[in-house]
Amino acid sequence: MATPTTVAAGAGAPAVPPTATGGPRRRPSRTSWPRMLLLALGALLFLFPFYYMLVGSFTAEPDPSLAGLAPSPDELTVSNYSAIDGSIGLVRSLVNSGIFTGGVLLGTMVLGVLVGYALAQLEFRGRGAVFALMLLVQVVPFQLLTIPLYVLIVRDYGLADSYLGMILPFAINSTAVFVFRQYFLQLPRDLFDAARIDGAGELRVLWSIAVPLVRPALLTALLLTFIGPWNEFLWPFLVTKEQDMQPLAVSLANYITNLSARAANPFGAILAGACVLAAPAVVLFTVFQRHFVSNDVGSGVKG
Repeated sequence: MATPTTVAAGAGAPAVPPTATGGPRRRPSRTSWPRMLLLALGALLFLFPFYYMLVGSFTAEPDPSLAGLAPSPDELTVSNYSAIDGSIGLVRSLVNSGIFTGGVLLGTMVLGVLVGYALAQLEFRGRGAVFALMLLVQVVPFQLLTIPLYVLIVRDYGLADSYLGMILPFAINSTAVFVFRQYFLQLPRDLFDAARIDGAGELRVLWSIAVPLVRPALLTALLLTFIGPWNEFLWPFLVTKEQDMQPLAVSLANYITNLSARAANPFGAILAGACVLAAPAVVLFTVFQRHFVSNDVGSGVKG
């Protein structure tokens, strides 16, 4: 007995096998193969610098030819990592970068959430002006503020060669504030009104209701803010003169300028330091990329 699928196919037409749900299986479109090839080519072009950096960090001698892209196992070594560690103190520089970045993330989360919640859910005079000023700050390049910030923090506050001096200019991120504000605006006001009727204060409403519903915004702001201070060079370079206080980006720049000429394989050592600098960001974005598209805002209200 012929199945409905084969009957519908008709004479001379190949039968389309059903899927697990019982419906006909969709044939791959012919136009999808060029698109997939184009996407694969773009991915290879994007990943090639990372591959070249990783291979170069394990190569004993620099090889600019095409053969250097696929070195033999005998040519691979970890001496480049040992060389960069002995020259700049890789662990100490990583700790400095971690403290600097962690302080910036803490300030961004605490201050950014408070400001974003106030701009989205609280009614006060001048709220529109504050939001407009925040948008204006995003337009001003940080380089224009470098000199007055340097005079204020180093000369007036005396915070040179200190973690606090590095963290203060980045303690609040206007981009993160904007992200938090947009997420808080999506939350239904009925939740907040019900909590206020029950006697909850604004901080309790923020901590118990608003923050759990905007966890994707928290993670997005964390990842976007992490890149800035972790790769920041200019400001830590200006406020830190002692090598023991310099983050990894500044230490690598000093190595390229002052020490690389005396190294046996400066090219490999620089690439090794670059791999260490890029590894945390790559790992974080790889692990948490699926959380960018998740959203639990609509789970608080039914009907």
